[in-house]
Amino acid sequence: MKKSLVYVLLAFSAVVWGISFILTKELFRTEEHITVFIILTFRLLLATAVTIPTLLLLHKLEPIKRGDLKWFLLLAFFEPFIYSICETSGVQLVSGSMASIVVATIPLFVPFGMAVAFKEKIRFITIVGIVMSLVGLSVMLLPGGKENLDANPIGLAWLAGAVLIAVFFTIVLVRLVERYKPFTITAYQNMFGCMFFIPFMLVFDGGNLPLLSYSGKMIGMLLVLGIFCSTLAYVFYNVGVARLGATAACIFTNAIPVFSLIAALLIGQEEWSWSKPAGIAIVIAGVVLAQLPTRKAEG
Repeated sequence: MKKSLVYVLLAFSAVVWGISFILTKELFRTEEHITVFIILTFRLLLATAVTIPTLLLLHKLEPIKRGDLKWFLLLAFFEPFIYSICETSGVQLVSGSMASIVVATIPLFVPFGMAVAFKEKIRFITIVGIVMSLVGLSVMLLPGGKENLDANPIGLAWLAGAVLIAVFFTIVLVRLVERYKPFTITAYQNMFGCMFFIPFMLVFDGGNLPLLSYSGKMIGMLLVLGIFCSTLAYVFYNVGVARLGATAACIFTNAIPVFSLIAALLIGQEEWSWSKPAGIAIVIAGVVLAQLPTRKAEG
């Protein structure tokens, strides 16, 4: 696969994930009785219902090799299970674009995880990028902007947890991308994740199921979240990790806030203010700076 095509696939993932924050926020706004567990369970059920039968029909579902089941279970436990709970809970409490910006800091912290797991050296420029990105997040909270009303501290704490879990997920993913194809990894990831979610959803939110509208709009948004966000976007991201490496693939998540903001503005979910694009620009600049290769690395 040409590197240019890999870049296109990663860019598509960034677009889809950016829109996912807005769709999730819209579900909370339009469905009074919908919950975090209901959204995530339905999302993964739809994803699994599409991927597993399709791969079996095409004879493309690779069997799990001996000793690798624990890694697939751990992968699904980190993401989508714990990560999605943190992310979706955060989106419920803050704006979709704000959530996407916090999640866009994931590439800043992946090098630390890689350093611990694979003894990779942490560069000074990475530290500079982290500081710059935190400054960008502070700009988002400047007084006078609508963001200040949306920036619920508990919501931000949930999102910070999602960032941490994403680092653990990346470490486990690196162990699998060399042994399995991206579609196989994503299919098992969604299937095991669904198995984690169903009991929690039935126990805590089962009583809410009859109260949902099951409107065309609700089902349509869940289909997009399940098929595009939980399936295709992850497949393409896994392709990027396999072809470019975890750090390089993470760079493309920097664009997630941009697409979230554009989508939110288009549907009227957000209002324009100077601090929002300014904060996004600083965050992205910090993340990109942290990923710039040094001459030694290039050599």
